[in-house]
Amino acid sequence: MMTMKQKDHSDHRYKIIGYWVLPIFMFLFVLLIINPSSFTHLWSSYYWNWSPSFAGSQWGPQAQPAVNPSPGITCDRSHKSYDFCTINGPTVLDPATSTFHATGPSAVHRIKPYPRKAEAHTMNGIRELTLQSGPTSPQCQIQHGGLPAVVFSAGGYTGNFFHDFSEGFIPLFVTVNTLFPTDRDIILVVSEAGDWWIRKYADLLRSFTKHPIVVIGNGTAAAETHCFGSATVGLIYHGMATVNPNLMPGGQNLTQFRLLLQETYGGGGRTGIQNWAESGRRRPRLVLVARPMGIGRGLLNEQEVRAAAEKVGFEVVRFLPRGNTTLREAFAVMDSADAMVGVHGAAMTHLLFLRPGAAFLQVVPLGTEWAAEVCYGGPAKAMGLEYVEYRITAAESSLAARFDPESLVLKDPPAYRGKDWSKMWVYLREQNVRIDLVRFREYLETVYEKAEKFMRKNG
Repeated sequence: MMTMKQKDHSDHRYKIIGYWVLPIFMFLFVLLIINPSSFTHLWSSYYWNWSPSFAGSQWGPQAQPAVNPSPGITCDRSHKSYDFCTINGPTVLDPATSTFHATGPSAVHRIKPYPRKAEAHTMNGIRELTLQSGPTSPQCQIQHGGLPAVVFSAGGYTGNFFHDFSEGFIPLFVTVNTLFPTDRDIILVVSEAGDWWIRKYADLLRSFTKHPIVVIGNGTAAAETHCFGSATVGLIYHGMATVNPNLMPGGQNLTQFRLLLQETYGGGGRTGIQNWAESGRRRPRLVLVARPMGIGRGLLNEQEVRAAAEKVGFEVVRFLPRGNTTLREAFAVMDSADAMVGVHGAAMTHLLFLRPGAAFLQVVPLGTEWAAEVCYGGPAKAMGLEYVEYRITAAESSLAARFDPESLVLKDPPAYRGKDWSKMWVYLREQNVRIDLVRFREYLETVYEKAEKFMRKNG
């Protein structure tokens, strides 16, 4: 039986428990009503930080990146091409001011989430986002179920097909697969996304998230605030059109990105001819990517080049991408090809739609050797294409009619250009190409051998 003294002590203990438990319970109840995402984050932080089965885990719940135990903002500005910030905990976006708010120690960070950090002239046109932490955050109006936000810019060189992928979708692929390797239930928040960009890449965006994207700064952003469980601001960038498998948690490379394109635009299966024997096709298919005249690097003797390719043995399909060409249509053309040929330019980005093992012949005008290799040659080899490069001579360039044969423009383009990239204009915009068909035939024959072998093996 309990003595009077023991009973008094017990009553005192219950009073203490009641004194603390009731206010805590009321606080959690109010928090749940006002901001469910904050309650979810509080509980998940407790559970994952203290659950023994996840102690020391790198990813924590739902394969998320390692989280700073205390909510707040951290930024990594050590990379040459990009900055990268994380908001560890509930985040409120005010699109009217391009500001992300977090609860934590008072701090303000600013970031332009576009991976061309070293180019001042490019970054001057990128919208700056503010990340601000403090004791309070604005009222949440649109909930996103506590999901993390991935924030990046569709400004800069966006609108150029190559840069749409090189600084956009390939870094997005890298970022998502690095931070969310198994659970990709995320919200994309895109700064400066034009309506045309959203329409053109709607299918590809849906391959990254099933949720509608949130847009900042396109002139039509709603005034409502948005709430997320956390946020990463900026994209991880491995280089131009590059996925470095050594830096990827799962060792992914550009071939895996091409598989994503296959799933997006090919319906998960081949869109081209499945079996060359059953189809009756006896010649490998070469897609000749044409380029409009008047914008530089036009192919002046395109008809003769096509005839030469057909004489070697190719079935030639001419492809001129236009503004209204859908990516699904472009993918169908390239996915059915055994080889592709074209003059260096943004349209060569269609190499990403070729099947690994197909052949790619790039015609390289004067002065574009470095860009041709970095933008297309390297990615082609990384994707497993049979890459062949045809560097034109000065005699094949229209610049030969304008400049003295001994001028640096013709004899030594790197010396002429130096570090002044503006001098590239003469090579990019003022130069056209007339291919030497006798010299070019040898390259066509090499590509034909590769393409025929690929066709017989893969259909």
